[in-house]
Amino acid sequence: MPPRHKSEAEKQQIRSAVLDAARELFVARGVDAVTMREIAKKVGYSPTALYLHFADKEDLLKALCATDFLALADGMNAIMKIADPIERLNVMGRAYAEFALSHPNHYRLLFMTPQIPCDAMDGGIEKGNPDQDAYAQLMHMVKLAFDAGCFREDIKESSLIAQTLWAGMHGVCALEITKQGDPWVDWQPILTRILTMQDALMRGLLRQSN
Repeated sequence: MPPRHKSEAEKQQIRSAVLDAARELFVARGVDAVTMREIAKKVGYSPTALYLHFADKEDLLKALCATDFLALADGMNAIMKIADPIERLNVMGRAYAEFALSHPNHYRLLFMTPQIPCDAMDGGIEKGNPDQDAYAQLMHMVKLAFDAGCFREDIKESSLIAQTLWAGMHGVCALEITKQGDPWVDWQPILTRILTMQDALMRGLLRQSN
C-alpha cells in the first residue's frame, strides 16, 4: 500500500514540532553545534523526512526566526490602537514581558543568543513594517509620543528613547528567565519588578509635567 499523503494540518503540525525541537536545541547548545540529524532524532523522524520540510539547517533557522519574530509582532498589533501614547507604551512593555516569560526559549533564541546567524527578512519578515516587525512597532509608538512632546526636551532622538525602554524591559525579562530559581536572591514578584522598571523608565524620560 502506498504511503498516505499528509494533510496540510498534519504538515503544519510536523513543521511546528521540528521548529520547537530545533529552538530548544539551539538555545541549549548553540546553533553551530546542533545538526539536522539531532533535530530529527528529537522529534522522532528520520533525517530524510526532515529534509522534506526544510532544505537544510539554514533554511530551518530562517523559518524559526521569522516564526518567532512574527509571533512577537502579532501580539503587539492590537496595542497600536490604544489612543493615549504613554498608555500604549506601557501596555506594550507589559506585553513584551509577557511574551518573553511565556515563551522563554523563543526569547532566549531571539534576544539572548549572541550572533545568531539568522535574518528574519530572509524568512519573509519585512523590516520596518509595523505589522511584522516588533522593533518597528516600538519605534513608531515612541515617535508618536515624541512628536506629541511627551518626552524631555534634552533628548533629541526618539530612537534613544525606544532603545532605552527596550533595554530596561529586556533586563527584567532576562534576569527572570536565567535567574528565577537562584536561591542567592530573594526575588520580588516578577510583575512588581516589571511595573517598577516601567515606572522608573517613564519617570526618567517623560517631561516633568507628565
